Amino acid sequence: MPANRTTVAAIGALALAGALLAVAPAQADSSPAGSAKAKAPKSAPKGDGSKEICKRLPKTKARVDAAVTRLGGDATVNGSVARLEQRVANAKSAGHTEIYTYLNDRLTARKALLPTLQKRQGDLKGVSTWCAAQDTK
Repeated sequence: MPANRTTVAAIGALALAGALLAVAPAQADSSPAGSAKAKAPKSAPKGDGSKEICKRLPKTKARVDAAVTRLGGDATVNGSVARLEQRVANAKSAGHTEIYTYLNDRLTARKALLPTLQKRQGDLKGVSTWCAAQDTK
C-alpha cells in the first residue's frame, strides 16, 4: 500500500520535531560552566536602602498623592472610583452582564487600593520626618 504525500509529510514533520527537541537540551547547556551554578546569585543587601528611599521620597509622595486624588475624584475624573461605579451602573442598566461583571471586579480592586494608598501616605509622612532628621548628604 503506497503512502500518500500527506502521510509522508506528517511523518517528516514529526521526525524533524523530535530531532529538534533532542538537540534543545544539549544547546541549553552550552554555558562555559555547563551547569545551573554558572549564574551565581547576587549578594544579599548590605543595608536598608534608606539613602535611596530618602532621595526618591519627593517623587514617591507625588505619585501616591496623585493616585489618591485621582481615585477620590468625581465621575468626570478618569480612573476615579466614582467614574467606575457609574460605568458599572450603566452596564447593569443596559443588561450587559459580562461587561458588568468585568467592571464590577475592577471596581472591587480599585476600592481596595484606596485604603492601601492612604496608609502609604501616612507611612511616607513618617519617612519624610526620619529623612529630615538624618544627615543624608
